[in-house]
Amino acid sequence: MAKQYWLMKSEPDAFGIDDLQRVKREPWTGVRNFQARNFMRDGMKVGDDVLFYHSNATPPGVAGLARIVTAGVVDETQFDPNSQYYDPKAKRAAPTWICVEVEFVKKFTQVLSLDELRADPRLEDILVTKRGSRLSVQPVSAPHYKVIVELAAASRATPPTPAKKAKR
Repeated sequence: MAKQYWLMKSEPDAFGIDDLQRVKREPWTGVRNFQARNFMRDGMKVGDDVLFYHSNATPPGVAGLARIVTAGVVDETQFDPNSQYYDPKAKRAAPTWICVEVEFVKKFTQVLSLDELRADPRLEDILVTKRGSRLSVQPVSAPHYKVIVELAAASRATPPTPAKKAKR
């Protein structure tokens, strides 16, 4: 099966790109939307690439890149009564919530903001730019992924230092 691309949202004060860079690998737990769960359970495969998106941030946007390293992981937070993601209906014999494990790939020097994504006509069909799009895990087409990576690289490049004029 061909590589697929995804956008995964996280609030940076809960778990951001800096946290993933520090820990290197992390299960993507706590998703409690069935459509997002289905993407992780049925769609994501080891080796798929991820746009790591900071939501509920100023500005919201793509903060870096990650990769799926383990698929079909049982989200253990569903069984922990002390977790905010506890699901009393979940059963170990047939877990309700499945996630993936992601690994850090790259942190952008600056967040590629949602406004910047919306401003690029090549990204007009990407789900994250649609008003009211709140899905925390969503597919991204290969062309959209490529555009975002290129935008992040181009707009974040350090401008060359001007040459100093010789004193006369």
